[in-house]
Amino acid sequence: MSWGLGAAFALLFSPHAFPQSAKQAPITQTSRSSDSPDAIRNEYVRATEEYKASLRTLLTLYEAEAERAAKRLAELEPLYEQGLIARRALEEQQKAVAAARARVEATKRQISDVEAQIAAALLEAEEAKRRAERPVSPSVRLFVKTASLIRYGGASSWSISDAWKVQRFFQERFGRPLPISAYGQSPVHDQWGLDHRNSLDVPVHPDSVEGQALMSFLRANGIPFLAFRTAIPGAATGPHIHIGYPSHSLRR
Repeated sequence: MSWGLGAAFALLFSPHAFPQSAKQAPITQTSRSSDSPDAIRNEYVRATEEYKASLRTLLTLYEAEAERAAKRLAELEPLYEQGLIARRALEEQQKAVAAARARVEATKRQISDVEAQIAAALLEAEEAKRRAERPVSPSVRLFVKTASLIRYGGASSWSISDAWKVQRFFQERFGRPLPISAYGQSPVHDQWGLDHRNSLDVPVHPDSVEGQALMSFLRANGIPFLAFRTAIPGAATGPHIHIGYPSHSLRR
C-alpha cells in the first residue's frame, strides 16, 4: 500500500487541519503549499488512483489464473468420467477453480470500493469549500462528519494512559471488554509509516450500536477520535474507531 496515501490522511486530519481557536495566528508565507487541503486531497486521489491501477494489474493476473484453472478442470472432467483419475483429483481442481474465481470477484469489489472512495473524496472537497464560505464557530470545527469518516478534535488533553476510562465505560455499558485491534504502535502502522504510539484502535463500525455509544462517550468526555466507515488504503484496514489524535507520519 502507498505510504503517500497514509501520509496524506495523516496530514488531512491532523490537529492543524481545523482551527482550534478563533484567535489562531494566520498562515504565514513560510507554510508549505503542499500542506494545503487541496494539495493533500489531490495527493490522496493520486495515491488512490495508483492503488486502483495496481489492483487492475492484479485482477488481470487473477483472471488469467482462473481461466487456466477452469481449462484444467475441463480437461479432468472427461478423464474422471472414464475412470482414469480419482474423484479427489477432480474435487481438488474444482476447489482451485472456485478459489481463483473468488479472488477475481474480491479484487473487483476492491476496485469498486476504491472508485467509491475517490468519488466520496471529491464530493467532500466540494462540501469543504461550501463550509469554508460560511463562518463556523471553533467548537463546531472540532467535529467533522463526511461520507467515509467522522473526526472529533477533542476538548481536553489525551494520553493513551487514559484508555482505562474508555475500557471501563465499554465494560459497564455492554458487559464485555472493549475490543482493541491496536494498542499503541503496531506492525501495520510501522509498515504505513504512521506514529500510533499514543492511540488505540477499536474494531467496531461507527454506525453500529457500540460505535454510536462509544463516539457519544468520547465526545462527552472531550476525547479525540477518528472513525472510519470503510477501509482506506494506507490509512485504515477496515471500519473502526481510532481513539486519540490522528497518527502523523514517522520521520526516518
